[in-house]
Amino acid sequence: MTILNDILTEKKMEVSKLKKDSFIKGPEKKVPTFKERVQQSSHMNIIAEIKRASPSKGEIDLGVDPIVRAKQYEQLGAAAISVLTDEPFFKGSMDDLRLVREAVDIPILCKDFIIDPIQIDFAKANGANIILLIVAALSQEELVELYQYAKELNLEVLIEVHNEEEMKRALGLNPEIIGINNRNLKSFDVSLATTEKLAAMISNADTIIVSESGMKTKANVELARDAGAKAILVGETFMLAEDLAKKFQEFQVDLT
Repeated sequence: MTILNDILTEKKMEVSKLKKDSFIKGPEKKVPTFKERVQQSSHMNIIAEIKRASPSKGEIDLGVDPIVRAKQYEQLGAAAISVLTDEPFFKGSMDDLRLVREAVDIPILCKDFIIDPIQIDFAKANGANIILLIVAALSQEELVELYQYAKELNLEVLIEVHNEEEMKRALGLNPEIIGINNRNLKSFDVSLATTEKLAAMISNADTIIVSESGMKTKANVELARDAGAKAILVGETFMLAEDLAKKFQEFQVDLT
């Protein structure tokens, strides 16, 4: 059993509960799309993550104030904010998502393990503009169904892959945004060579490549850029940064 299996078992129970719950749809806030922000930017686009904990690292910052942190990210020039909404493994919540939506005027990614349309409904109702679909967590039929459902709701979709097989499945959707996760799901080892290897499989120049995991130095970001990434997703490094503004500026490398 991998941690992904454990998480998906938990998600199935969560989905059953969500289907019994009702939700209040929050007011929709008009913000630019992530795609628009990337198209207008000449430097690396940062999806800055609010991350309290993770299965691989344990506690990171359980006391973080999502509103304060989201406003910092926005002021520092984040292209989008990623909010972890999984509670058992990452100590996040839909409340975090809703609070961040009220606080900022940039796109928000609901970072969770989505296996059912009801989760997409809740994400949108709480202010998400982008959802995450992890290819490793879904059959191809499920991936297609959830992708199309999210697009019908006018949500952007970040499709996450870890290896060649998953990339082939993702490319079958001709997605606008592909996230390449440099972390091996089984060993949790991180290698930026994953971005280099998988980005080379993408032939559509309009596809936005997001390199995820392992961004610790400017050199890491430059490697991702040189491999074709126009965006990076950064969580732990920002959550632990002694000087957040300095680290942010360091990572906003020129794309040209």
